Order: sequence, then C-alpha cells, then structure tokens
Amino acid sequence: MKRIAIPVNNGMLSEYFDKCNHYEIFELRDNYVVSDEIEVPPKDDLFSLPQWVANHNITDVVAYKVDKSIINLFSKYKINLFVGIAVQSPQLIVEAYMMNNLKSDENIISQIIA
Repeated sequence: MKRIAIPVNNGMLSEYFDKCNHYEIFELRDNYVVSDEIEVPPKDDLFSLPQWVANHNITDVVAYKVDKSIINLFSKYKINLFVGIAVQSPQLIVEAYMMNNLKSDENIISQIIA
C-alpha cells in the first residue's frame, strides 16, 4: 500500500510544500486509488511537517518546491520525496505517479540545491 500526499492550494499543487491549504492524500493499492482524503497540516512549524506526514502513514510526498533544510528529515522517516513536479491538479499528478511518469523540473531542483 502506498499513501501519496500532495500539498494543494486553490485546487492545484502548491508551489511550496509548507504553504498550502491542505494535503490531498491518495491511498493506492495495486496501482488503483482506493481512497482520497483531505488533511490540513499544522501551520506553526516547517520542521514538524515531516513528522506530521509520517504520523499519517504517508509513504510519498509530491512537491514543487521544498525548503532544503528539511529534505533530510523526510529520509529520517523513510518518506519518498518527489520535488520539482509541475503545478497541476492532484488527480493528474497521481495518474502520472501510478504510470511511473512523474517528471521533475531540473531548474527547480537546481534552485533547491543552490
């Protein structure tokens, strides 16, 4: 079972992992969506978000940009992080994920690493 979290702002992938209205969480089994739920993350501390994600049994997070100071926290919780994904609807993102077709924008990746 996989649980994929997508930070959403105005119905689309949020530009920033920690500045979203909510997360849309898709549960996948055998590459089919078996549930889709909305969860509101804590707004107080950027560094608490990886633990919040882990507490929701999320295995993968899709993001456009992530503050580089918290990337290692995701690996601490064994959460896969997909960064630099184009801003689009959560449904299109999860479809691309299921087809192993998520594409990262190298320009975004280089901004995070710089």
